[in-house]
Amino acid sequence: MDRLAQALSHPELVGALIGFVLGYIDYKIVIGVVQMRLKRVHADDMASDLTSFERKLKVLRVVIVIMTLGAFPVIGYLVGLLLFIP
Repeated sequence: MDRLAQALSHPELVGALIGFVLGYIDYKIVIGVVQMRLKRVHADDMASDLTSFERKLKVLRVVIVIMTLGAFPVIGYLVGLLLFIP
């Protein structure tokens, strides 16, 4: 039990978890803003080009997920590692 408590109290893992949470929040905000802007821009030709719009949105979501949920935990891990070196 003591080893589990030590493993879960590492600053690196806490930093990675905080980074993941911040990345998730950032993802939700960015996706919401981008979707709203894209819908506003493509409102006129949305009916004729709906499949293209959906394809662009899928690609954009993947890129944003990789950037936010991939990079933020890594940055959080590194910050936790560098700030709390014994």
